[in-house]
Amino acid sequence: MTTAERDLVEGLRSELAAIDPPRRCCRVAEEAGLAGAFEPRRRAIARLTLRLGRGRAGEKVDEAAGAARAQAGDGTRTGVVPFEWSRAPEHCRVAFLRGRFLAHGSLSLASGRTHLEFVLPVDEARAMCERFGHMEMPATWRIRRGRGVVTWKSVETVGTFLRVVGGGSSLLEMESRQVSRSVRGDLNRVINAESANLQRAVAAAARHLEAISMLESDGRLAEQPYGVRLVAQARVEVPEATFSELADRLGLHRSAVQRALDRVERLALHPDEGVGRRSRRRGAASRSAAGRR
Repeated sequence: MTTAERDLVEGLRSELAAIDPPRRCCRVAEEAGLAGAFEPRRRAIARLTLRLGRGRAGEKVDEAAGAARAQAGDGTRTGVVPFEWSRAPEHCRVAFLRGRFLAHGSLSLASGRTHLEFVLPVDEARAMCERFGHMEMPATWRIRRGRGVVTWKSVETVGTFLRVVGGGSSLLEMESRQVSRSVRGDLNRVINAESANLQRAVAAAARHLEAISMLESDGRLAEQPYGVRLVAQARVEVPEATFSELADRLGLHRSAVQRALDRVERLALHPDEGVGRRSRRRGAASRSAAGRR
C-alpha cells in the first residue's frame, strides 16, 4: 500500500478504537473480541483495552468473569467473559466483531484492490464464516500456517462490514476514493475505446482513398455501378466521415455504404476483377483486329 492508503487504514482503525460502547454488555463483548490480540502494543488497542477496563471498574463481576479477566503470561488479556454469539443481542455482536477486527483483522487497499481478513483459530474461523453468511456478508476461509483465515475481497462487503461496526469519516474517505478510482477507470476505458475506434476509422478511410485512386487511374471505377461510384465520390469529398455519416449524406442504408466500400477495396486488391462488359468487348475486338492484321 502507499503511504496515503496506510494512513487511511490506520485512521479507520483509530476511529473504531475510539468508539465508547454505551452499554455494559457491549463493553464486555468488545473486550471479549479483543482477547488474544496479535499486536497488544498497538497504541489504539492498548488505549481501548485500558478504557474498557476502567469502564468496568467498580462493577460487580461474578467469579467466572473474574477468572476470565486474569492476566496472561505475555501481558495480554486471556479474554473477559467467553462470548456466546447465539445468545447475544445484535448490539453486542457488533461490539464483539469490532473488537475482533481491531485485534485480529487487517485491511489492505493496495493498487485499488480491497482485501480484509481475520486470522483466528481454525474452529472460530469456520464459525465466523458461517455467522457472516447469516448476516448477508458472505466470506471465504482457509487454513494458513495452522491458523484459520476469514477473507473478504468484495469492496461492497468490506464497506458494509466497516459501516456495521461503526466506521466514520475514514470509511467515507475510503469509499470516496473507490468511487473516484472507479470513475477514472470507466473514463479511461471510454477514452481508450473511442481512440481505438478513431484509429480504425482513419486507417479504413486511408485504405478507401488509396483504392479509389487506383481504380480511377486504371478506369475501373467508371465501370462500377452507380451506387459504388456515388459512395466513392462521397468518401473522397468527406474522408473523415463514418459509414453512418456517409449513409445520411447519400440517403442510403449504412450496410449499402459498407458494401460499396468493401467492393472498392476488393477491386483494388484484385486488378483483374471488376472489368465491365464494354471493356471486355473492347479488349476482344482489339485482339481480333490484331489477329486479322
